[in-house]
Amino acid sequence: MRKEDFFNRSGYLDMLTKRVSGLKDGYRQNMAIVGEELVGKTSLLFRFLDTFTDNRILVMYIEVRAETLASFAKRFIGILLYNFLSPCENDLEENISFLLNKSEKYIPRTVCKIRAILHALEQRKKNALFTELLSLTETFYQETTKSCVIIFDEFQHLERLGVRNLYREWAKLLMTQKNTMYIIASSMVFKTKTVLAKQLSLLFGNFEIITLQPFDIKTSSAYLEHTLKGHPLNPGYKEFLVSFSGGYPFYLKIITEELRRNEKRSLVDILEHLLFDYSGALHQRFTHYVKRILDHTYGHDHLAALYLIAQGRNKIKDVTLLLRKTAAQMNSRINHILETDIILKNGDFLKMNDRVFGFWLRYVYQEKSNSLTFDAKNQKEKFRDYIEAAIRDFLYHSQRPITERLNELLEAFADDTIQVDKKKVKLSHFREIKPLEFRSNCVPCGLLGRSRESLWIIGFKKERLNEEDISLFAQECKRYHHKIQRKIIVTLHDIDMNTRLRALDEKIWAWDVNNLNQILDLFSHARVVA
Repeated sequence: MRKEDFFNRSGYLDMLTKRVSGLKDGYRQNMAIVGEELVGKTSLLFRFLDTFTDNRILVMYIEVRAETLASFAKRFIGILLYNFLSPCENDLEENISFLLNKSEKYIPRTVCKIRAILHALEQRKKNALFTELLSLTETFYQETTKSCVIIFDEFQHLERLGVRNLYREWAKLLMTQKNTMYIIASSMVFKTKTVLAKQLSLLFGNFEIITLQPFDIKTSSAYLEHTLKGHPLNPGYKEFLVSFSGGYPFYLKIITEELRRNEKRSLVDILEHLLFDYSGALHQRFTHYVKRILDHTYGHDHLAALYLIAQGRNKIKDVTLLLRKTAAQMNSRINHILETDIILKNGDFLKMNDRVFGFWLRYVYQEKSNSLTFDAKNQKEKFRDYIEAAIRDFLYHSQRPITERLNELLEAFADDTIQVDKKKVKLSHFREIKPLEFRSNCVPCGLLGRSRESLWIIGFKKERLNEEDISLFAQECKRYHHKIQRKIIVTLHDIDMNTRLRALDEKIWAWDVNNLNQILDLFSHARVVA
């Protein structure tokens, strides 16, 4: 694995290593790693497999596929035996009979149990086979004193094995298997959290949920600097890629690879090829994605809703009105799309999780679908215009003062509700918005927004916030008298825990650049890359 294939995920890797290492000391903590497609879950697991070494723990990585129980069982058994033998045996064959014969002298009881499972498969007896299979690791521990870590990548496909009461039977094992740890990974975030909350909510053996996020702005920028070292890409274009990619490692990787491979081609050329050309990797990927959406009974409604959201017409009431559906019909459609993790619901708004897919849906798929004549040259020129306009728009906004952009954002508020840091926020419609200059140099400027029922006092600091800034801002806010005051301080940096706690004490909402971009996204405003 090249270095750029695993970039700046050391915190997640350290957590994995710590939890797995604790198993040999009798501390077992099952883990669930969730995150959207392309966010890097499998890369993280592969990196862990490459770096983790402890002869007291056997790690089994299993990619769960749509297959029969017999096929899954044979792969499970093969991986267990192969990983057991590989440290001390050379010239191993990926053949179950071969592996069983080699293993029999070391772990006769485990092999005996495996033969019984294989015999039951031949007899097509499936009752309790899944639990028998997973319980092999406990027999294995009794013979070897080696604990086992079972990694199920895209674990939700276990449901396709046809096992009756899958989660109920597995839950019984999870509570008793003290020497077996499970790490499950899934791109279906909504579904996984539902399963863990309902079917696998346990007294013992519960799962710690780790949500793998896309790269933040700082990490995305560092990735581009690292991978495009020596490549003459305009710094503003790099910032555009940070915003455009949404921090997804897959998109950053595929775009930078194309740029390095074709140094004479511009960024617009590269994006045109990847997204517009039928042979482009992202065009092919998204075309298959749309086919999966359309396979559903209400697939055309789902796609129409996604197109509106990608356009920025993303308030739930607006989508309902534009698609001419009843509230009940629209809720049903939206709930289905939410379960597929294509979109996210934030208060009264819906948001595309994948920014690149949203761009493609709006400017490639919909444009081609609406075209009356198949004029590929004309369509390609239009798409280039869209990309160039997107880059120009981003570069224009990136040069504007933040207070101007905040002012523009506040003007778009219309009494809708969102959530920021798990707090419910009503975005009041302001009848007056004006700039503020504070007496303190720590927080030099900001905005005041006045609505019928509330007063928003917003302070802005480009540099990193500290506890003193919070205290001084709280003093400044005392100059204003209103029954309902919203005190908000915004920075373009991360906010440390002590500063956040101080803000909490002062009843101040402290927003970093990620919080700001979250709100800008909902209103289809250009992101801040700082």
